[in-house]
Amino acid sequence: MAAVAPAEEDGVAAVPVAVREFDADSDRDRAAVERLERACEVGPSGGKLCLFTDLLGDPLCRVRHSPPYLMLVAEAAAGGEVVGVVRGCVKTVSCGHGNAFSKVAYLLGLRVSPCHRRRGIGRRLVERMEEWFVQMGAEYAYVATDRDNEPSVRLFTARCGYAKFRTPSVLVHPVFRHDLPLSPPLRSRRRNNKIAVVEVPPRDAELLYRARLAGVEFFPRDIDAVLSNPLSLGTFLAAPAADMTEWRGVEAFLASPPESWAVASVWNSKDAFRLEVRGAPRLWRAAASATRAADAALSPWLLRVPSVPNLFEPFGMHFLYGLAGAGEGAPRMARALCRHAHNLARAAGARVVATEVAAGDPIRAGVPHWPRLGAEDLWCIKRLADGYGDGALGDWTKAPPGAAIFVDPREF
Repeated sequence: MAAVAPAEEDGVAAVPVAVREFDADSDRDRAAVERLERACEVGPSGGKLCLFTDLLGDPLCRVRHSPPYLMLVAEAAAGGEVVGVVRGCVKTVSCGHGNAFSKVAYLLGLRVSPCHRRRGIGRRLVERMEEWFVQMGAEYAYVATDRDNEPSVRLFTARCGYAKFRTPSVLVHPVFRHDLPLSPPLRSRRRNNKIAVVEVPPRDAELLYRARLAGVEFFPRDIDAVLSNPLSLGTFLAAPAADMTEWRGVEAFLASPPESWAVASVWNSKDAFRLEVRGAPRLWRAAASATRAADAALSPWLLRVPSVPNLFEPFGMHFLYGLAGAGEGAPRMARALCRHAHNLARAAGARVVATEVAAGDPIRAGVPHWPRLGAEDLWCIKRLADGYGDGALGDWTKAPPGAAIFVDPREF
């Protein structure tokens, strides 16, 4: 997820640390990072719940699909304990204005040991990572954090010079014990109310995305690499059944698209990492278990109960990316895609389906989600280069937000 652990505050003496590259071949480094991740369980500020991320023995899992990447650790001078970690990657993305693309860096997974915070370690890690970003030719760096994580927001905006940039929302839906129909029952049974969902071949999906999303902020130039990654489970398009009974090729679709449609791809995050909610009261656990029991007992009679999956032990997630559409009925098509993604996740054993959408994206209205499971993000951005490669945009950090944003599943 996009959360960043609470960072240090001023007023406490700095601790001598050595910042170095993480050694992926070192059992010692892997064990040290695992211990640090366990100590830095991330939850809402001041809340009792925390979200633990199990990296499945691979500390690089959240960046290794986005070459080039780098992972740094901060090692205490006294004793050699790993007290901080940060990850970063560099890619070329759309700036959201015309055909302007820029080389940007994404900073994620910043962790500082709880007993070593407020001592400058997080800032040192960020600064060293930014040095590598500049060496790689990145013109901007950005980071995502929970809007309520005040220490993290303060670190990046007040001390590291990042500007508050965009405020997308993470929308999460639980996976029930039963499949969902592509659309809720409608009073009218006319044919034009039925929705068809078809799978789009990867090459066609690439061309469709480039034709329709190339101007969306953070759309990756290497979308072909994303779609061909083994963790990408497919691209699906929803449209009225009267207009779309089968996929006839991207050229035919672009030449005469349905009046309303939506498209999205599914990413298998559960094979990269697992999540676990910790700190939930026993009453919550019991209530969630009761919904699952009722769903299992009543499903044979089609009395389907919105059951809460077991999120209190390690669980997997599917991520919906590239969600977009056109036409007045696009939100309804998006809802059908989300239901289709739910059914795919259920078959694969994932317990939640998540996506992230811009604050003003009209398609958000069609995304079913449970607010209690989601989060409100804050994306912060910093200009690293004085000159801008394409020249037409100017300073992206000051550009107004577009209607949509592309969230790369490789770094979610």
